[in-house]
Amino acid sequence: MPRSVNSVAKRARRKKVLKQAKGFFGRRKNVWTVAKNAVDKAMLYSYRDRRNKKRSFRALWITRINAGARQYGLSYSQFMGKLKANDIELNRKVLADLAMNNPEAFKAVIEKIK
Repeated sequence: MPRSVNSVAKRARRKKVLKQAKGFFGRRKNVWTVAKNAVDKAMLYSYRDRRNKKRSFRALWITRINAGARQYGLSYSQFMGKLKANDIELNRKVLADLAMNNPEAFKAVIEKIK
């Protein structure tokens, strides 16, 4: 009895991977074995970097808050400590946005905690 192979499913799997490899350079976009490895690696990077993005945004927010607080003679840690002591529950994302785009509101927060 001849061996049964499912060419339809095999072709579909390969087409799916080659579609994901669109935009890659050279053989990575159209040669099955190379594209498969490239797509696997790309998926690992995207999974990892979805988590790293959260870290880097938090670091950016902290930098912006620190710059805003230092204009009024406070370090970042002093500023955050006084916020907690005064029960002001603004997260870092909001504070960074205030420091960058709305300095009057950020100054009001500083005045409230001093």
